[in-house]
Amino acid sequence: MLPVPLNVTLMLTGYLLVMGYLALGLLLLRRQRPGPGKASGKRSGWAGLIRQVAGTFVGGYVLLMAVVVGYYHGVAGLGGRFLASAFTGSATMAGVALPVFLTASWLAERRRRGRRGSTEDGDGSGGGSGSSGGEER
Repeated sequence: MLPVPLNVTLMLTGYLLVMGYLALGLLLLRRQRPGPGKASGKRSGWAGLIRQVAGTFVGGYVLLMAVVVGYYHGVAGLGGRFLASAFTGSATMAGVALPVFLTASWLAERRRRGRRGSTEDGDGSGGGSGSSGGEER
């Protein structure tokens, strides 16, 4: 059993790492949110989706490695081969999960846009009543 001060320190360090990561994510979301009357500055299509998934992937992997190194090197006293194995094993796990996460994100975005498109089409603005006259000249 570890001493109580070490247990408390580990718990607080983990808590601060997770909360710091979440705060950084919220800060990035707030920075990307358009103000009133402004068009959305988010990238759309594949470029935006890949950028979002890659950012989540890298951030999650860095946080996982910080926890693994902090615990196994700082607390358990293991290093060397074990940490190398932890890095490669986690990279393999993330590499397997990344295509699944990308596909799930793409499907969720496609579904969300499908719902939004069906509600916008019903507003009576139709499709092209003002543009056909100018194109046939």
